[in-house]
Amino acid sequence: MATEDKNRATAAAILPLVGGAANVSSVVHCMTRLRLGLRDRSLVDDEALKALPAVMGVVEDDTYQIVLGPGTVARVTPEFEQLVEEGRAAEPAPAHTTTADELAAQGAAIKAERKAKNATPFKLFLRKIANVFVPLIPALIGCGIIAGLNGLLVNLGWLTSVTPALAAMASGFMALIAVFVGYNTAKEFGGTPILGGAVAAIIVFPGVANIEAFGQKLSPGQGGVLGALGAAVLAVYVEKWCRRWVPEALDVLVTPTLTVLVSGLVTIFGLMYVAGEVSTAIGDFADWLLSNGGAGAGLVLGGFFLPLVMLGLHQALIPIHTTLIEQQGYTVLLPILAMAGAGQVGAALAVYLRLPRNESIRRTIKSALPAGLLGVGEPLIYGVSLPLGRPFITACVGGAFGGAFVGFFNQLGSAVGSTAIGPSGWALFPLLDGNHGLGTTIAIYAGGLLVGYLAGFVATYFFGFSRDLLAEFNVSQEPAASTVAATGGPATPVTDPASEPARA
Repeated sequence: MATEDKNRATAAAILPLVGGAANVSSVVHCMTRLRLGLRDRSLVDDEALKALPAVMGVVEDDTYQIVLGPGTVARVTPEFEQLVEEGRAAEPAPAHTTTADELAAQGAAIKAERKAKNATPFKLFLRKIANVFVPLIPALIGCGIIAGLNGLLVNLGWLTSVTPALAAMASGFMALIAVFVGYNTAKEFGGTPILGGAVAAIIVFPGVANIEAFGQKLSPGQGGVLGALGAAVLAVYVEKWCRRWVPEALDVLVTPTLTVLVSGLVTIFGLMYVAGEVSTAIGDFADWLLSNGGAGAGLVLGGFFLPLVMLGLHQALIPIHTTLIEQQGYTVLLPILAMAGAGQVGAALAVYLRLPRNESIRRTIKSALPAGLLGVGEPLIYGVSLPLGRPFITACVGGAFGGAFVGFFNQLGSAVGSTAIGPSGWALFPLLDGNHGLGTTIAIYAGGLLVGYLAGFVATYFFGFSRDLLAEFNVSQEPAASTVAATGGPATPVTDPASEPARA
């Protein structure tokens, strides 16, 4: 089957299982998930969706998220959007047979559950911040791989006439990343995106080198993405104030002028300096943490990353990663956090061996393991380790040991970093960079993965199952999700408060 036909067939299989075109209110995608806004959640057939070959899992958050994996989701989404448009033109809105009281009660229950789990102000704020940076990930990945290729060619002395062009391709986006952050921030916080980009562009304008603030000359790019974020948020609030008070006849002239003027002045004479100090402090702290904490810091970061993901708090790391990449060319935190996925892989292999009679769980592991090796952890987390309970904890132990391994070498002076965020597992190899050559960097990261696999396997094999748990699950049965639900464990789909990618 042609790739286009396969992607359209996947989209066509998903659409009726989410209630049809009339039930879909919005369609977007991130690195691995098709994210749908649904009018009536009760129309979704979760089990049938999870049974589709292309679907790795489902996650319910503020949107209904179908895990398709990197690459696939970017190809299926346009086909799905087209089918939704065609379906809306051809079919009426779905008929509801429930009474108004029943529907109101159902909606109130769903709303209360989601609000309690996901709608805390802090988590909503983190989700907004994550939504600013997640659209930048494809460019970070592409430019990061080009930067790695260019570095390899420069070290080998090959294609000397081409490497300057590759350097320009790799660096152009990072030189202007503040503008993109400002644009996305204004869009996310309810302002005019281009005004957010215009204010953020001040930060990277070469002419700021002629301006003094706090007794110091400013430098282009000072404050980086954090400054751009703050400048654009300020621009949104100034714009909203103007929309409220400026007469409608003058709005088109006065509002954009005041927005850029006021927020621009505050950015130049305040935010750039403050954000620059914060950015420098973040870089210094990351260096200090791994130089002094080493294995201990790696142990904590690798072991607790997945619980942070489950709580939705990992989104706070995205601007930190981006700041480190902007400052140092790579983030030293991501390779350590990626060890959490290695622990999941090791744990899954141990579960596979410990439950030889449970065909359903073993089948899930076999189908999800390739994605897990490439850093897509959702199928293993939500389909295997988390519903079982203990194996999720022992998987975190594996991540802790892998993180400790990488952190130990950081303490010895061999920094291991990633030039982009998003990928994990084996998919991170093309993006690796460090201070002791590519070969050393790759060897340390690969060693960390092996330690994570081994520690996750050993911890899960020997400590991941009680006698009762083995007696309960080491039998031939129906799909694991149904069994776990029936025995009192959390039923899938698991509500995941995270929005972007559950990977490191």
